[in-house]
Amino acid sequence: MVSNHHKLSGDWLSAALQPTATKAARGRIYHRHSAADSRRICSSSDAVMDPGIRTFGGILLLAFLALFGRQVATENDKDFKLCGSWIHGSHSRNLIVNLTTGCKNIIISANDSSLYIRGKITAQCNRSEVWALDPSPGPTHFCVFWEPLLDMLIMEVNNTNTTLCDSHGVQTRCCTDLSSGAQNKSQHHGIVNASIHGDIITGDAIAEYEFKGGVIDCKKEFCDKAVQESRGANMIEDAVMRSKTVGSVDLPCAQSAVVEMNEDFAGYNVTLPAPHSVPANTVPLLHLPACLKPARSKTAKVVCTYFKSSTLFQGSADVLDEVVGISVENEIITHLPEPVRIKFHHSDILANQTAKCVSWDTRKDKEIKWRMEGCKTVHISSKETECCCNHLTYFAILVQVNPTRKVHHLQALTFITAVGCAVSIVSCAVLFVSLCRKRRAKDQSSLVHRGLVVALFLLCLLFVLTGTIANLGQDEVCQFVGALLHYALLSTLCWMAVEVLHTFWMIYMVFSPSPKTWIWYLLGFGLPALPVVILASMGNFYGERMVMPSDDVSKPYRMCWMTESHATLLAHFIINVGLLAAVVSSGCIMLFLVARKIHNRDEWRRNRVAFLSIWGLSCLFGTTWMLIFFEQLSETVVFFFCIINSLQGFFLMLRFYALERMRKKPGFGTDGSSTGSTRQHMLQAQEKS
Repeated sequence: MVSNHHKLSGDWLSAALQPTATKAARGRIYHRHSAADSRRICSSSDAVMDPGIRTFGGILLLAFLALFGRQVATENDKDFKLCGSWIHGSHSRNLIVNLTTGCKNIIISANDSSLYIRGKITAQCNRSEVWALDPSPGPTHFCVFWEPLLDMLIMEVNNTNTTLCDSHGVQTRCCTDLSSGAQNKSQHHGIVNASIHGDIITGDAIAEYEFKGGVIDCKKEFCDKAVQESRGANMIEDAVMRSKTVGSVDLPCAQSAVVEMNEDFAGYNVTLPAPHSVPANTVPLLHLPACLKPARSKTAKVVCTYFKSSTLFQGSADVLDEVVGISVENEIITHLPEPVRIKFHHSDILANQTAKCVSWDTRKDKEIKWRMEGCKTVHISSKETECCCNHLTYFAILVQVNPTRKVHHLQALTFITAVGCAVSIVSCAVLFVSLCRKRRAKDQSSLVHRGLVVALFLLCLLFVLTGTIANLGQDEVCQFVGALLHYALLSTLCWMAVEVLHTFWMIYMVFSPSPKTWIWYLLGFGLPALPVVILASMGNFYGERMVMPSDDVSKPYRMCWMTESHATLLAHFIINVGLLAAVVSSGCIMLFLVARKIHNRDEWRRNRVAFLSIWGLSCLFGTTWMLIFFEQLSETVVFFFCIINSLQGFFLMLRFYALERMRKKPGFGTDGSSTGSTRQHMLQAQEKS
């Protein structure tokens, strides 16, 4: 955003005045002061200066900002703006200014020959002068801008800006909240079509307008206004840049250090001002490289701003509170050959968290979007992180939770799992219908199988939908889905355990009556609800969870599941891992017992039947889930785990139809014959009737 200011000198309106940009084009960066040895660590060999950006391209962009930014400056930065048309006579005309310090009023009046601006409104500016104006024909359009924070009074006449009172720094107490006072009408000459911030006061000719002021804490007022704006941080840096201060500027919402780069600028280490009650050794430290100074400028100012709170950066829940911004006067800085070095001091970064340097490029993104491009992250310790960046913008530390490790090939794994679960959903639906047809036979094995199929169907369905639901941003819905997904997982594991118990009962307790069906259903559907209800009632156990890819942690996979905390991690290991270990170990033992019991039979020597026996029972008993305990060994194990277990419903369906087909062959019966009984033990050991 660019404003045009000119000093009055002689016949100022008749002079050919060239606009001078006084606001920095927006560039931001987080910085930190680093030792000499960190220069080698942060050196970026691939950072190349783009001369087009720094010269011709930069000039074009600044020209665009000058055209676009002028309106923004007028509407958002000025506390008072009065515009109108001066109806005057045809003879010589004057501008008469008489301003003194204090806070009473400002009077803007006009007659046939003079336009007056007088009053007691400024903090440090005293000015009393008369200028002869160019005798142009017709009404003269003018605007008066008052910026109490900077103690600046600007006059615009026929689209030419002139500074009547220049800034003397950011003011603590200032005169503002100007309210309308007396208005004296005029018959022929005066001000017509007067407006305040674009709102018409009256179309009549008025000889004199009076506006009364009051003293306020303008720093606090300015910060309160900035917090409500979508780009409040920009407002703060612009105000500090235009204040013409060199050194420290203290605001309630930010602290700035203004550095002037001269011709002999060789780099500079900046210690940002510390807010009240904040130890000086905890604020970020910066190193500004020598290449930061534009070669074509003799001098240039850099504004380094420290935001202790990320309140001004709405939607920045994932970044640490500290944010730092840097602007170079009238420059867009990118592709620095030597990076700016930034050292953040922060609370402990846990072992299951990832800290990355990120920036918000306001030229690319209107809304706040933290990107990792252009910055290298150097982890000094759990409480210190250094950012080495080849551009200027707003910078922060992004902290994301990664409870185990970053997942390689996350996109491929997500696709494989989604396809496998979709196939299992269809397979479970088909298998459930087939099992329901066996109700009339009062086959308890079919009832047990149906419980596993229903639980597995619910698990696959929720797993497919959890990513979509998490991206909706509905916290309460995500908490409910996370709890439901946890219940589906526990129910599936419990039904696998039921399959193991039922098989054991059918083989080793042949002469004992089987437990009632409702007991199996209580274990499979009732028992898993108990821990889920307890955790849900305690709160903060279910919600959005992120899985980080290894190549770009800025694009995590979001799902509704158990949240990340020490209590949740403890519950995960006790309930989930504990139950999984029990199911897998009991399933392996049961497989061994079944194999030992039938391995001497003639059918076992047929490879096809032996494979179907072990594989079918493995799907029932959940032994394929043991791969999760070996995922650290190889990425191949992770792929096998996702493929095999996402297709578990499909394998169960194949097992069922393979069994049905073999039952129809001669010699396979349910009459207790040796051949039929042997094959039953191998393919469906627990379905002996």
